[in-house]
Amino acid sequence: MGCIMAMEVLRQAPERVDGFALMDTNPLAETAEVQARRVPQIEAVQAGDLRRVMRDERKPTYLADGPGRQAILDLCMEMAEELGTGVFVRRSRALRDRPDQTETLRAVHGPAPILCGRHEVPCPASRHELMHELMPGCRLAIVE
Repeated sequence: MGCIMAMEVLRQAPERVDGFALMDTNPLAETAEVQARRVPQIEAVQAGDLRRVMRDERKPTYLADGPGRQAILDLCMEMAEELGTGVFVRRSRALRDRPDQTETLRAVHGPAPILCGRHEVPCPASRHELMHELMPGCRLAIVE
């Protein structure tokens, strides 16, 4: 969520930003479909079902197949459990309610690196290509 936060700072106070990078992120607001899926997830987590929601609904959307995938997913579960219900709920609501940042990025005139993995799942390369179109002075790098 770091880059989502950076885009919001850029939207609210661009004069306070000297530089930034956009990595594995998404400038678009969530679709109505994704927003709707968050509601029962939040309710289930608040009812004590964080582990099931993470295991069955969130983790499968995180990573493409590849070496080390299971170890990374295990780390994601460990982090979710350590951070707990409150963080999951606040994070989910923030993602659900975030604004579209395309106009924010269109106003960027300075250079900023844009980086993603070719097989990124939640924030695919197409989102990064969109950001590059919005900010043509920026350099896009897609890691194979």
